[in-house]
Amino acid sequence: MRVVVAGATGRIGSRTVARLRDHGVEVVPVSRRHGVDVITGDGLGEALRGAEVLVDVTDAPTRTEGAGLQFFHTATTNLLAAAVAAGVEHHMVLSVVGADWLWSDYFRAKLLQEEIVRNSPVPHSIVRATPFFESIEVMVEKNTVYDRVHVAPVLVQPVSTDDVAVAVAHVAVGLPRFGVLETAGPDVRRLDDLAGEVLTARRDGRVVVPDPQARYFGAELEERTLLPGADAHVGQKSFTEWLAQPVVPETLS
Repeated sequence: MRVVVAGATGRIGSRTVARLRDHGVEVVPVSRRHGVDVITGDGLGEALRGAEVLVDVTDAPTRTEGAGLQFFHTATTNLLAAAVAAGVEHHMVLSVVGADWLWSDYFRAKLLQEEIVRNSPVPHSIVRATPFFESIEVMVEKNTVYDRVHVAPVLVQPVSTDDVAVAVAHVAVGLPRFGVLETAGPDVRRLDDLAGEVLTARRDGRVVVPDPQARYFGAELEERTLLPGADAHVGQKSFTEWLAQPVVPETLS
């Protein structure tokens, strides 16, 4: 089986490539580092030649207003055009839990991506992940006002990038689902509690303020909007285990 992974140098992409290769799958990594650009389309035709499966784990380079919509519309359209031309049999895309009900530029962009995939002639699968552990740290920075971190006191079931990669790789080599599989971590926690644990672990003196009006990457949250459904695939690594690991800088492109 020949699987093309778009976004192969990113946090999820690099792990997905490793999981697939561990199981003997022929993987073609796609990124600008490999001479392929999903926005211009340069190199896509060659990269997808002979591929049976296309895995799209790309992400917008910035979260500024409008950037996500533009990126995912262009990248997904280009990837699908190349997939159709190459006769790809299965297109698997990574999305986020909440894409169909949270209202912000990023979540709307992910929903647009899903809609383009669903309306294409290529058989598809969509994996929606709950917030990554790393996104909690990013949220802490975005929601800081002076020495206070405003965080919505809502429930969340965050997931490790390793567990997401396992789910993505598993779905990629299976039959197209023509639908969605959700994946999440093993524990349901409060988002503000997790933010507090990050600050404690990093010996950061900032204080978490539970704030129902605080946003998550631009989206207003209700108590359960970040939780997956009852039939979600549940990973193994806990937030506590992840937080105890040494901090290692990673490439996010």
